[in-house]
Amino acid sequence: MKKNNLYIVIAVLVGFLGGFLIFGNNAKDGANAAHDHVDTLGQHQIWTCSMHPQIRQPEAGTCPICGMDLIPVEVGDDGLASDQFRLTENAVALANIRTTVVGTGKADGTPLKLSGKIQENVESNAVQASYFEGRIEKLNVTYEGQEVRKGQQLATIYSPELVSAQQELITAAGLKATQPALYNAVRNKLKLWKLSDKQISEIENSGKVRENFPVYANVSGTISMIMVAAGDYVKQGTALFKIADLSAVWAVFDAYENQVSLLREGQHISIVTNVDPNHKMDAIISFVDPIMNMATRTIEIRAVLNNTKDALKPGMFISGWVDLGVNIKDNDIIIPESAVLWTGERSVVYIRPNPDAVVFEMREVTLGNAVEDGYIVLDGLQNGDVIVTNGTFTVDAAAQLKGKRSMMNEEAGNTTTGHENHSGM
Repeated sequence: MKKNNLYIVIAVLVGFLGGFLIFGNNAKDGANAAHDHVDTLGQHQIWTCSMHPQIRQPEAGTCPICGMDLIPVEVGDDGLASDQFRLTENAVALANIRTTVVGTGKADGTPLKLSGKIQENVESNAVQASYFEGRIEKLNVTYEGQEVRKGQQLATIYSPELVSAQQELITAAGLKATQPALYNAVRNKLKLWKLSDKQISEIENSGKVRENFPVYANVSGTISMIMVAAGDYVKQGTALFKIADLSAVWAVFDAYENQVSLLREGQHISIVTNVDPNHKMDAIISFVDPIMNMATRTIEIRAVLNNTKDALKPGMFISGWVDLGVNIKDNDIIIPESAVLWTGERSVVYIRPNPDAVVFEMREVTLGNAVEDGYIVLDGLQNGDVIVTNGTFTVDAAAQLKGKRSMMNEEAGNTTTGHENHSGM
C-alpha cells in the first residue's frame, strides 16, 4: 500500500515538472513579445491635443496650453509620403469633400466680377444758393426726393437789402431821363441778385416795394438735400438745396488691390441690379481712382449709366462683370476661390496625388490676380492636378490631427512641447 502511494506521489511530481518545462517557457516568450510590442509602440507613438494639434509629444499627458488629455495620433498610413494622409470613403462623403481637375483659363471666359452700388452723378448735380441776405419766410419744398423743374419756386425770402434796392429803383426811375447812368446801375444791381427783367419792370411800373421775394430753381432734378428751414437767416451765397439730375447716374464699384492691374478706363462692363438681375446694361469704365482707400484697401471704379426711365435709384446694389480677355493668357491656370486657404503670407491648397485613392497632401501655391470667383496660379500647380474645392477646411483639420503639414503647421513631423513660443502670448 505504501509502495503504491509512493508511485502516485512520484507521478504527480513528474507531471508538475513537465508542465513547467512545456508551458513556462512559452509564457515567458509571450510576455517578452508583448513587452517588446509595447516598447515598439511607445517608441513610435505620438500624442497630440484635439484642440491644439500643433502640440506633439512622445508620451501621454496633458496639453500644456489648455490642460486637456492628449490623444494618440493615428498611425498606419503605410506606403504614403511623409506629407500625405488617408481618409476613409465614409469620412469624405460625410464632409461633402469634392475635388476638381485643374485646367487652363480661356481668354474669352474669365470676366472679373465686381460689386457696387448706384450713386448720384456728381457732375450733373447743382446747388441752389441764395443770392441775397434775408430771412426764409417759407419753403415750398418740404421733403427730399421731391421732383422740381427749372423755374419752379422753391422758397420765399424777406430781405431788408432788397427792400432798400427796390426803393432806389423807384427813385432812379423818375430820374432816368436826366441821370440814366444811375438808373442803369440800380437795375444792374438787382440783376446781380438774380431778379429777372420782368420782375424789375413790374417793381418800376407799380411803384410798390415787395417785401418777400421768391427763389426759383435754376435746374430741373430731384431734391437730394434740404439745407435750411423756415425762419433761418441766410447770407448771400448760402446753400439752400442740393438738386440731383438723375437722368444719368454713376455705377460705382470697389476693386481690391490685387485686381487693379486688370482694370483700366475704356473697358466694357456689363451691369445688373439686384432688383432686376435679368436686365443687363452695357457701359464703359470712365474712371479708375488713382488713390487707394487705406481703410478698405480698395480703389473706386466708375461707369455712367443712362437713367431716363428713372429705374436706377441711388443706393441700389449692383454687380458688374469686366471682360478681361486681353489680360488672361491661354496657358494661365485658374482655380476656384473655395480651394484656397489663407495663412497670412502663405496660400495653400490640398491635392489628391492619386485620384484612385482617398489620399490628400497640402501644397503651397503662389497666386496672381483675382478673376471671377477664383485666382490665377503663378506657381505650385500644373494642369491635371486634382485639388479640393469643397470641404477644404475639413481636410486641413484632418491633416492637423494626423500630424501632417497643414495650414497652421508648416513643417510636419516636428514634436512640439507647447512651451516654445508661448512666452509672448
